[in-house]
Amino acid sequence: MLATPSLVPSTSAERSRGLSRVEAARRLAASNPPSARRSSRSYASIVRANVFTVFNLILGVAGAATLAFGEWQDALFLGVLVANATIGTGQEVRAKRALDRLSALVAPHATVVRDGEANQMPVEEVVVGDLVRAGPGDQIVADGSLQWTQWLQLDESILTGESRPVQRTAGDGVRSGSFVVEGVGEYVVSAVGRDSYAERLTGQARSFRHPRSPLERALNRLLFVLVAVLVPLGAVLGYALWHRHAAVGTAVPTSVAAVVTLIPEGLILLASLTYAVAALRMARLGALAQQLNATESLASVDVVCLDKTGTLTQPRLRVVELVGPGSLAQELGMYAAAAGTRNGTLEAIAAAYPAARVAAEDELPFSSRRRFGGQRLHGVGYVLGAPEHFSLGELAADAARGAADGRRVLAFGTAAELDDPHPDARGLVLLSEDLRPETRATVSWLQSQGVELKVLSGDRPETVASIAHDAGIEGAAVDASQLPGDEEELRRLVLRTTIFGRIAPEEKRRVVEALRDAGRYVAMVGDGVNDVPALKAARLAIAQGSGTQMARAVADVVLVDSEFSAVPAMVAEGRKILRNVQRVAKLFVTKSAFAAFLVLSVGLTPIAYPLLPRHLTLAASLTIGIPGFFLALAPSRGGYSSQGFLRELARFSLPAGTAAGLGVLSSYFFALNVLDLGVREARTVATTTLVLVGLYLILALEAEGRRRSSAVALLVATLLAGYVAVLLTPFAREFFLLTPLSVAVALPAVAGAALAALGLAALDPRFVPHLRE
Repeated sequence: MLATPSLVPSTSAERSRGLSRVEAARRLAASNPPSARRSSRSYASIVRANVFTVFNLILGVAGAATLAFGEWQDALFLGVLVANATIGTGQEVRAKRALDRLSALVAPHATVVRDGEANQMPVEEVVVGDLVRAGPGDQIVADGSLQWTQWLQLDESILTGESRPVQRTAGDGVRSGSFVVEGVGEYVVSAVGRDSYAERLTGQARSFRHPRSPLERALNRLLFVLVAVLVPLGAVLGYALWHRHAAVGTAVPTSVAAVVTLIPEGLILLASLTYAVAALRMARLGALAQQLNATESLASVDVVCLDKTGTLTQPRLRVVELVGPGSLAQELGMYAAAAGTRNGTLEAIAAAYPAARVAAEDELPFSSRRRFGGQRLHGVGYVLGAPEHFSLGELAADAARGAADGRRVLAFGTAAELDDPHPDARGLVLLSEDLRPETRATVSWLQSQGVELKVLSGDRPETVASIAHDAGIEGAAVDASQLPGDEEELRRLVLRTTIFGRIAPEEKRRVVEALRDAGRYVAMVGDGVNDVPALKAARLAIAQGSGTQMARAVADVVLVDSEFSAVPAMVAEGRKILRNVQRVAKLFVTKSAFAAFLVLSVGLTPIAYPLLPRHLTLAASLTIGIPGFFLALAPSRGGYSSQGFLRELARFSLPAGTAAGLGVLSSYFFALNVLDLGVREARTVATTTLVLVGLYLILALEAEGRRRSSAVALLVATLLAGYVAVLLTPFAREFFLLTPLSVAVALPAVAGAALAALGLAALDPRFVPHLRE
């Protein structure tokens, strides 16, 4: 949207009533508003990630060389490359569309005054000259000038890096991208869209971000290692071929066979594909992943910090008891009706004691930091807030009783000044919070998975403990208003404590940081402004869809339906997906280790290379590509950790690749030199051996995945049947330059595969398949 100075309102009437609807529509049409921006990746980004990669470039060059100097059948891997890119792009586009639909449900809206009436509308419909109201948790959606404020404080950390809230008053400028921490205000819009400060500052203020996760960084390191191995091996092989004056028809397929096998072309595709599928499945659970690697973070979580209200309990409160004089109900109703902005507590009071709205002469909005708010009505100053802020007198016993019963207790009193540190209490309001129906089951599941839960609430410790114990979270509660200042002492306290009451927003942040510094992988679940500092400090920020715009904006995952019960399914899905990626990656790297072994052992000699590129494409498809796709998305059990991933990968892949190479070479040389078979028959033996060893490794690998052996055995049997069908079908056999299945082919192939399997079993018990139902 383009801003023009002539559109900025100047009259007081326009400021108080805002623009007319007719004028706003005219300005919106003239500004040519852009479509709503989504938080997911762009289509161009998805295509680039799946098509324009270093390994695709290498494979493309190898394919072009094969087509130019060799037989086109040996360029079959180009079809696999295209299929991989197409499948990956299609899945990510599908996930993008689902995420975009969800993001529209939690996108920020603005309260805009037009013709004197306030209405909620999408940010894209705000125009220059609009009068916008903002309250706690609201996002400043456009640049503008404040016309009126009440105790307004803004979080401008996204724009300036300053973490402390900034006080703003009438006449001050505001910038899009900041958030209201407390208080209320109205501002007239002066710049929107591309002309706003945040857009000029970054150009991508709210675009998709993809910070690298631990698993992604590990995969990148792996690829760098493989490239470092590929370059010298390719150079040595090329020199050897040149030195013995190999013909082009021999040199090209030999070089391509070595290079193609060294490259784990489907590994990165598989990782990105599983991320996309996981995001899609999370979307079906009602969760919007605003960071692509949120799936991995969910899998790694071992501590969940959460607020009480709206997470463990129903979001709506209800008044169950008043303690005080008979006029207390009327005064509370008048107080709630006059509030400029209502939180859940004031909504409950207003519903219990309806009253006509009167204009407050002065108002101090409620703040989680102060724990109270106030209004001046008919010349009397009223204050509502935490009982600890008041002089309770005889009401202290009733406050303690209510807290012990799990009630939220608030004191109501009068004061000459609204910010009086100790006003006199006239009465108490006791509110009830009911556990969500699924809370106990959710808590029990998370605890069974080794996830520790910590409750952080601003209510009294007794109240928080009562609700937490009812939910199944045991432990004594501490008063977080007295947390130690020493960081080491604080770390020891938070590690042994599960329930924190009377905790301020900054103290929530300190608790989360202390857990994080102690090596814990912390997720924070919150919905309000008071949760934002802790959400920012957590490794994984989860916001309720019904929460404030500020909480949703900083979250990695948004629970669109605000159901805490979705978290266990999300954690289970994340762990399953990434556990499978780590296991399937071993198959890809085993192929690379096998290729390196072949190059160093036979590739440098004048002996005919045991495998053509088409043989390797066939074997890799049957033992890695097809099963890898199914196994990466199949159910599995067990632990997950991104720590030591490369070390564990090497422990499996190096011996497995070496054993496969020994089995293939022994059977190939036996066929050539002992059975005196031709090169084509010997290559059939080598290909068969490679397929058998690869299928054996699937059985051994999936024993780690604790899957049902019948399902894995059926998959392996189907793949083996597919290979046998290739050998029995004349057209397929000729295409892959293989010979018919015979005793002379089968026996050395089985013997070579058995040699590899026995060697691996003797080396490490993990290579022995364990049959289980």
